[in-house]
Amino acid sequence: MKQALLIIDVQNDYFKNGKMELVNPELALQNTNQLEDHFIQNNLPIIYIQHISPASASFFQENTVGVELHPQLKITDDSLIVEKHFPNSFLETKLQALLEQHQVEQLVVTGMMTHMCIDAGTRAAQELGYQPIVIADATATRDLEHEGKIVKAADVQTAFLSALGFFATVQNTADFLATHK
Repeated sequence: MKQALLIIDVQNDYFKNGKMELVNPELALQNTNQLEDHFIQNNLPIIYIQHISPASASFFQENTVGVELHPQLKITDDSLIVEKHFPNSFLETKLQALLEQHQVEQLVVTGMMTHMCIDAGTRAAQELGYQPIVIADATATRDLEHEGKIVKAADVQTAFLSALGFFATVQNTADFLATHK
């Protein structure tokens, strides 16, 4: 079964001094880099998703440093980059056509934010038959608030990964790499 690595929204605004800082994005990036190495070594596609927001948005504004993909990603001149404007990486993008072109049957999902774009993209991937594997420690999120109560990022992460486990495989980087040598 041919896999592709889907790296969703690993962009500068989610890191230190960005407009929407997450909790531990550096750890998620380190694990994503390990996965990039694996996919490069095995000559498998890596697809980078870049969220572009309108100028009126609070982050990922077009033509800003914050919207740029993080410089530690292993992007080359021939990398596959898909721009999106919605949480779902498939909605009104060329992602599905790219997957078909590369004969991808399964998606390995990493990126940011777990509770938003990872959730939406993974659900869509499952609905489209791509049997997603979410790499839990290669994703990141942030604290949320509901009815005046703060939900810590660790709890948000646990809740969303638990829910994703109903229709996707959820693994950590080490387990994925150990089973996909």
